[in-house]
Amino acid sequence: MKELLKQYLPYLSGYKREFFFAILGMIGVAVGTAGTAQLVKPVLDDVFINKDTQMLILMPFLLFAVFALKGIGGYIQTYYTSYIGQDVVRKLRDNLVSHLTHLDMGFFRQMHSGEILSRITNDITRIQTVVANIIPDLIRETLTIIALTGYVIYESPKLALYFLVIMPLAIFPLSRLSKKMRKYSKSSQESTADMTARLGEILSNIEVIKSNSTQGYEQQRFEEQNRNVFKYIMKQIKTNALTSPIMEILGSVAIGVVIYIGGKEVIEGRMSVGAFFSFSAALFMLYTPIKRLSSLYNRAQDAISANIRMNELLDTKPSIISGHDVLVDTVKNIALQNVSLNYDETPALKGISFDVQRGESIALVGDSGAGKSSLVNLLVRFYDPSSGTILINGQDYRDFTLESLHHKIAYVTQRIYIFNDSIAANVAYGEEIDEARVIEALEKAFAMEFVEKLEEGIHTQLSEGGGNLSGGQRQRIALARALYKNPDILILDEATSALDNKSEALIQQALSTLKSKMITFTVAHRLSTVEDADTILVFENGKIICSDTHANLLENCQVYQRLASKL
Repeated sequence: MKELLKQYLPYLSGYKREFFFAILGMIGVAVGTAGTAQLVKPVLDDVFINKDTQMLILMPFLLFAVFALKGIGGYIQTYYTSYIGQDVVRKLRDNLVSHLTHLDMGFFRQMHSGEILSRITNDITRIQTVVANIIPDLIRETLTIIALTGYVIYESPKLALYFLVIMPLAIFPLSRLSKKMRKYSKSSQESTADMTARLGEILSNIEVIKSNSTQGYEQQRFEEQNRNVFKYIMKQIKTNALTSPIMEILGSVAIGVVIYIGGKEVIEGRMSVGAFFSFSAALFMLYTPIKRLSSLYNRAQDAISANIRMNELLDTKPSIISGHDVLVDTVKNIALQNVSLNYDETPALKGISFDVQRGESIALVGDSGAGKSSLVNLLVRFYDPSSGTILINGQDYRDFTLESLHHKIAYVTQRIYIFNDSIAANVAYGEEIDEARVIEALEKAFAMEFVEKLEEGIHTQLSEGGGNLSGGQRQRIALARALYKNPDILILDEATSALDNKSEALIQQALSTLKSKMITFTVAHRLSTVEDADTILVFENGKIICSDTHANLLENCQVYQRLASKL
């Protein structure tokens, strides 16, 4: 509990204005609570003992004022402490998502996305109780206890009849509030669903985000929807907080009527003072804040557990560290020198060495698990070599910033990543939309033949995952995205697997015209994809066992002969 308060109390320093009003509200609650007890004395002495008619008339108004102070103070305190808590939650979510998008791919392959979502949504919301509830409750209840300890007060018995007459008046305003709550609750749930969908999209498309270094772009989109969640939750809280003061004020009216009627009964001799004030109000008033203080520790346990889980994520540091040099020059050469890669203790690549020049195309073939995808993961720098070196233009590629490195690489996987946005935004992902370039990229990917038939063309909104497109159409959009970047390095990991032979042949023809401007790596799934490559690397058990042209490999490499019969 102490460590929890120590961690989150500093957050309050950023909300001096809100915290000032929250403290005023707490003081209003404490003074109002004590005032209700203090007013018992003039009720007894002036009204019932001294038969002061003027005080009898004045007393209901004094009570109304005291309860109004307590109710309004409670509303102010509830709103501003909730504002602080919700805004801290918003900032925690933003910070955590920004942190997560910069973690290594290994982290996302080890931790289930549902677990990550739970920590970002449910756990952080539980932490909100620390800033929005536990700390303010501690201050408020302490102030209330201090205000009440100086008084020994007795409260009149309840006159149920008058409560039953007056309290139904609360039905009308409360029904109006309930309608607003339903409206804001729906908006809140919808905005939360949008935020969760955006977050799910970030996590499921993390490879595209990292290979394009567009963490900042995704962060901006997430923050916008997160801000909408914050807005609607605050509207809920603001509306819900009105319920208590309405009940308090109407309750004060009921109590005022009871005292007035009961006072008349005492003055006229039909009720004794002792019967009217038969038990101590102060003892009951003191019991509530003391009980609340004793329960704070139990309430904090949930937040403590959630805080530990959140800090586990924040304490996770990426091992793939961005370099300091900006890769500005055109990539003319890539060289792998005795490169090996282990996943934990499991070897994936062993002693890989080869050179490739600008304008060359390299095909990677091999059985599943032979090491093709592992090599791609190294090229995009999702992982770093366990040993050996990868050089770009003669310099260790770990020296370059990740953003500048990814700016030179276009990576298209067999799993197609489509965002819930327009076709143009998907093609120009992370960059400013240039419609002419978008159309050019779509034409090179032979996607315009179906895009131009759509009612809104390149501005057509795609559903999550591209559900309103066929598999082949999604692949063409992904290829257009890669070509839009004008990359120096193009990596195609079975990127045409969903296309028919004719479409693939057209795309291969388009890529051949661009070949001289880039280095192309292709993970093959069809013989037609690899036979025109300048060099074909044959993988087996993490090693390159053959390296040559298609024709030569068919003559000299038995493994390739077997693979070619399947391609």
